[in-house]
Amino acid sequence: MYLSIPDAFLVPICYDKEDIFYIKETVILQQRNGNIDFANRKDIVIGISLPTQREERWVRDRDVMEGYAQGKGIPINIKVSDTDLAQQASQVDELILDGIDILILAPTDSDAAADMVEKAHKAGIKVISYDRLIKNSDIDLFITFDSLRVGELQGRFLIENAPKGNYIILSGDADDNNAKLLKEGAMKYINPLVNKGDIKIVTDQAVDNWDPKNAFIIVRDSLIANNNKIDAILAPNDAIAGAAIEALSEKGLAGKVPITGQDAELAAAQRIVEGTQPITVFKDTRQLGKAAIDAAIKIANGEAIDINDTVYNGKINVPAILMSPVLVNKYNLDKILIDSGYLNKKDVYKKPEQLL
Repeated sequence: MYLSIPDAFLVPICYDKEDIFYIKETVILQQRNGNIDFANRKDIVIGISLPTQREERWVRDRDVMEGYAQGKGIPINIKVSDTDLAQQASQVDELILDGIDILILAPTDSDAAADMVEKAHKAGIKVISYDRLIKNSDIDLFITFDSLRVGELQGRFLIENAPKGNYIILSGDADDNNAKLLKEGAMKYINPLVNKGDIKIVTDQAVDNWDPKNAFIIVRDSLIANNNKIDAILAPNDAIAGAAIEALSEKGLAGKVPITGQDAELAAAQRIVEGTQPITVFKDTRQLGKAAIDAAIKIANGEAIDINDTVYNGKINVPAILMSPVLVNKYNLDKILIDSGYLNKKDVYKKPEQLL
């Protein structure tokens, strides 16, 4: 059957009868501009706009997409905005003027990026929202990891390891939809114990721009205000976890307070080995980046795309590819991160005795 999405595309949906909990859909994105035929084109140019290179994971995203596209002989044009909205808007304008055929956009601001999508569409360019959902816009595809599930993994870990006591709740930037989903997933587990009176949230704050410096200040001040009596910290990613652990370390509490993370950065893996960060959540951005390039090529060529979900962005139900995250701790770190080639064992285990 077909799902009609206004002014965008037609979606033929094929349901997998073997598993009603996993709906596999095939999306054929039809050209917005009927005068342009992308079928079987060989000269596609993919434009990519990334929000930052501050975190290790975004460096990896860029490297993977660049290398994978080059391996397929597809030219790409990458811009990085350094978390600056005006800069990203200007860079997207440049990409459009440069004549790209499709845009992969990881927004600095999930709301404001809607204007960028509109400009691209007016130029006949389709847009893939990468990792972060662009809200209130007619984006053509959303590809990310299941952020709600990431949050659930984090929240469940905390209540299992600190079922009572004072919690610091840190979330990502308030304008990032992923930050909201992460927190929502975690609070599914934490809120019932708050309502029961077992957990007290002493600090609940968004970290502007996901900046670790801001996170350090928040945790430091909360420790002071609560006489160092903190029993758990919800940290949305590894960079923020690292800042929180730095604040804990100043009070001699590093390794004594359960804390979460996300992205499986090298520094986080090292902290897991050292015992100061018990977990991270691994999102294999190698696969995410490759999937985005593959999807971009297919969309530009008018080919079908397999999706496994839809996500409402405030305007439409966006066809989505959601990939699964994995919780990593000291017991499965080698198998998940090292054996897969994501990290190098000698880099993770810095001290010779750790390799034994």
